[in-house]
This record gives sequence, C-alpha cells and structure tokens, in this order.
Amino acid sequence: MTFYTGDMVTHVPSQNQLSHAFVEDVEDSLLQMFKAYIGGPIFAALGNHDSSPENNDAPHAVDNDGPLGEQFSWNYEHISKLWEYYGWINSSTQAEAALHYGAYAVTHPLGVRIITLNTDFYYQSNYYAFLHTAEPDYSGIFSFLIDELQKAEDAGQRAYITGHVLSGWDGKNPMPNSADYFYQIVERYSPHVIAAVFFGHTHEDQAFIYYTNNGTNQTAENAIANAWVGPSLTPLTNLNSGYRMYEIDTGSFEVIEAYTFYSDVSSFSSLEGTGPTWEFEYSTREAYGPAAGWPDGEPLNATFWHRVTEAMEADRSLVTLQNKYQGKSSVMSPNCTNQACAEARICYMRSGSAGLGRQCPQGFGSVQSAFTGTNF
Repeated sequence: MTFYTGDMVTHVPSQNQLSHAFVEDVEDSLLQMFKAYIGGPIFAALGNHDSSPENNDAPHAVDNDGPLGEQFSWNYEHISKLWEYYGWINSSTQAEAALHYGAYAVTHPLGVRIITLNTDFYYQSNYYAFLHTAEPDYSGIFSFLIDELQKAEDAGQRAYITGHVLSGWDGKNPMPNSADYFYQIVERYSPHVIAAVFFGHTHEDQAFIYYTNNGTNQTAENAIANAWVGPSLTPLTNLNSGYRMYEIDTGSFEVIEAYTFYSDVSSFSSLEGTGPTWEFEYSTREAYGPAAGWPDGEPLNATFWHRVTEAMEADRSLVTLQNKYQGKSSVMSPNCTNQACAEARICYMRSGSAGLGRQCPQGFGSVQSAFTGTNF
C-alpha cells in the first residue's frame, strides 16, 4: 500500500497563478504519473495547496449546506473521481469522499482500516477555520473520523490515519482547539485501534508522540500512539528530496521498520536527461534503537519513540543525528547543538497537539532556515 499525504499542486508565489483549471490539471497529471509508475492502490489525503485559493476549505455548515459551504466541492468531486477512475477506491467510497471534503475510509485487503482526513479544517492558514473556533468540529471532519474509528473498533480492526497538516510538534500549524480535539480522539482509540498516524506538510522528517491524559504525564508507560511526518519528494527550502518505506507486521499492523531514502538536491543541476539518484539514508531501528535499548523485533511504536527522546536527553549526539535526518541530510540545515535547541526538539517530539507544542522553547522547529530561538 502507498500513502500520499498531500500537496500535489505547486507552491506558487502568487494566488493569481492558481485557478480551478490549474489545480485540476495538476491533479490529472500527477495521479496519471502515480498510476504509471507506482500502480496502486494509492491512498491520498488532500494538502493545503491542493485547492484554489490555496489553504482554504469551507465547512458545509457555513451557510447550512448552501452555496458558500459547497464552493470547494468541485475539487472533492474531481479528485475523488480520479481515485475511482484509477481503481484505488470504489464508487461508494468516491461518493463518501466527495461529501466529506475529500476524506474517506477503506479496509485494505490485509484487514487494516485506512482513514484519510482533510486537515485544512484545523489549519491556521485556512480562513474558514476561524469561524466558530469555540466549536472545534464545525466542519464535521472529526465526527467522520470518530465514526470510522468506531467502525474499526466494533470490527476488531486496526486503523491508520493519514492526513496532511500535523496536529502537533511546535504548535505553529494547527488551531489549538481542533488539535486538542484530535488528540482526545487519538487517546480514545489508542493503542487498541490506531496503529499509526501519518502526516506530511512540513517537507521535513519528523516524529511525535501522543500520551494519555492529554500529555500531562509524558512517560514511556503513558505513550499510546505516534505520528510519522514523512520526508517529501519536493525539497522546498534548503532541504533534500526524500521518501520513506515502512515494513509492517500484517497481523498487528504495527510499524516494524522504516527505511528513508534521499536525493542530494545539489546534484540536480548536473543531471542531463536522467532522473535524480536516490540513496539509502537510514534505518529508523538501526539509527535510534540501540541507544533507546529497544529489543529486536519490537514495533517502532509510541513507547519506542519516547525511549528515543529519553536517549536524546542522555546523549546529545542523537539530537544532532535527528537534526541531520530532519533535513534529509542537507548541508544547508542549521546545527542543533546548544541546550535550548536540544530541549526544544525533545519537547516537540513529545507534543502531539498545538497546546503542548507551544509550551516548548520556540524557534527550533524547522531546519529550512536559521533557528530563531535563543539559547539558555
């Protein structure tokens, strides 16, 4: 199975370069390439750039299911029809995706339930997310998620959640109330239902943990779920290109191993008629497992990642290693060598919501430019 966590459409410098036709053309072209080179099925979530104007999606309830609430339905209809055309979802799932802002759920032949979300409804750059902020599920997207997780629980299934905008890390991306609500949903259905959460958006290689009791007592025993923020093929700013392959246990659907690959963007200018060269970057188990004291064969779950953060507290070289991998081994990544940066990274990795992330030292969340945080 292949997960695509969104942002098919180019990051344009001006909204004037976007249109419905442009977005549809990019979606047509990219999914055609996916079908040709990957095959399928590919389970995709919409990103904040996959719309026009970008970042925006309107809740149906904004005018009681009137034209304002339906103004982005052209996109949900178009992309879901493409998913159906390529055989990745059936007609009933297509109708579900068109209704639920491009979000849908399917049960994979192996037995795991895959739930995709449109995370724009808790994204700070979505103007419509500021409507009725006291009601964190004004769009109904979380009700959809709860319904699908409940179906999985009733059927004794494990589930993967895949979306674009992350719910946590340093707290700069999601709306606080909505991120807290998402955290509570994850807590309710973990660890017995949710096997893993997958995000994109930042273009960087990150991971973070969800705990019981809204993360108020962050211990290995209380770690119940984890999110993988996958490296992106698109370099964006000062990053290399990357992608990841996961090895899963097809009984428990836990992640057993994760292999990350990268391509050095500095070499792209010398390419003549060929694609980039991809190199193996690292194995998650081999990179972090020994320092975390993690047993062979045990899943790379929330407990594993908490043990990694404990190892980072004891050994600063692991923070340096994590920083390197966050930028996909880019020579342009700033160094995370001072005390404030190290503490911030560990804190971010323990922050599955905006509220938790904002309590961490700020200014060390991204490696795409010089850190703005101040050392102690």
